[in-house]
Amino acid sequence: MRKTVSIMLVAVFALALVSAMVPLFPIVSAATPPTGWSKTYGGAGDDKGWGDLYQTSDGGYAISGDTASFGAGGADYWLVKVDAAGNMLWNKTYGGNGTESENAMVQTSDGGYAMLGVTGSFGAGGNDFWLVKTDAAGNMQWNKTYGGTGSDIGVSVFQTNDGGYAVSGLTSSFGAGSMDVWLVKTDSVGNMQWNKTYGGTGADYGFSVVQTSDGGYAISGPTTSFGAGGQDVWLVKTDAAGNMQWNKTYGGTGMEWMDQMIRTADGGYAISGYTTSFGAGGQDVWLVKTDAAGNMQWNKTYGGTGSDDGFHLVQTGEGGYAIIGSTVSFGAGGTDVWLVKTDAAGNMQWNKTYGGANTDLGYSVVQTSDGGYAIAGYTNSFGAGGNDFYVVKTDASGLLPYKAPPAASAFTSVSVLPGWTWTFFVHSNGGVGAHTYQWYDTSGPLAGQTSMVLPVAKNAPGTYTFYCKVTDSEGTSANSNNVTLTVMG
Repeated sequence: MRKTVSIMLVAVFALALVSAMVPLFPIVSAATPPTGWSKTYGGAGDDKGWGDLYQTSDGGYAISGDTASFGAGGADYWLVKVDAAGNMLWNKTYGGNGTESENAMVQTSDGGYAMLGVTGSFGAGGNDFWLVKTDAAGNMQWNKTYGGTGSDIGVSVFQTNDGGYAVSGLTSSFGAGSMDVWLVKTDSVGNMQWNKTYGGTGADYGFSVVQTSDGGYAISGPTTSFGAGGQDVWLVKTDAAGNMQWNKTYGGTGMEWMDQMIRTADGGYAISGYTTSFGAGGQDVWLVKTDAAGNMQWNKTYGGTGSDDGFHLVQTGEGGYAIIGSTVSFGAGGTDVWLVKTDAAGNMQWNKTYGGANTDLGYSVVQTSDGGYAIAGYTNSFGAGGNDFYVVKTDASGLLPYKAPPAASAFTSVSVLPGWTWTFFVHSNGGVGAHTYQWYDTSGPLAGQTSMVLPVAKNAPGTYTFYCKVTDSEGTSANSNNVTLTVMG
């Protein structure tokens, strides 16, 4: 349930000589609940938390993505660190004069972070893989680019057993087709040790990479080169040197898309994305479970009659799965964040939506130390700009704390003589963080009237109506009751 603001509007009678009064009522903001909250982070531009989210050792969170509000270029990598209640502790941008887009992050063994994406500022081609390594405070330690003269887009990063990194994505600079899977192995400071491409004559993408128990790698993504349909999910298994050992495709006659692959506790793999071949709607969330050899054990779809997608998943403590993504079938707005919880066999146990009237997307989910969930993505419904980072912390059932809906009461309407000055106060509580104010009359917002008090002086006889809109730091708003002033003739 979204945070709420409650308001009491007070009308105060004053003589014409009184032009302003000191507010009598303090602002009271509710403390952040310990088990659930939601926060936005951003500026006036587009800020998208579509990288990754990690719970840090201090109980807080690190969230990555890119920003057009801050930094050096058109868009830069953005790393935001918050405490356990979602309050920002620090943030850092990384980039040049061009455009950078961050797609993945891993927390490293030394407590720092490694971020991967694409850069238009540095490297050999139009777009190159860009790997940025920071310390625990977000200070850049080193960065490396990988690529050729074509377009090379880094999508997934994994810290390997030797302290180096495996990064995967897609390349048009190398390989057999228009776009091939590209796997790059580096040492601990980002120097390339080897690289391999995988693909056919079509377009093949490496959206997710993990290291396997035998020291090799598993890479997954969509393929148009192989499979049963126009586009299928592709899983490639390699040895420690990147040589392909086997590959499998999953899909039907329609289109399948893969967003995330993880290693499961039994040594197999779980893959999330969407399907148009199976399910209830035009596009449904698709979860595929395989054994260690890539043989499908089961698959499940989740969705309604609209378009639904599963961007990210984790295996939960009891062996089930939590999938985060987006839904047009359910929720409050055009597109909402959608969290689906399943048992170990993929049977849905519950699902929750989060968002407002506009577009809200969830790109990363973790199960938190208290058994709940933390979700990161971006929102167009709340926040300061066009799109803002959006982080939701829930309890173990996906719930946010309930708060009573806005409450408002206005004191008795008054009648005054022409020319007398009146000062109104707004008293607000509830919601999250600091409140902002905007006063209105029947014609719309009153210019410059953005404080707790509203001084009014009217000469013309008649009845005048006012109210105040109060908004908390998450963008949740409530309107006060009307107060009416009658100027006697």
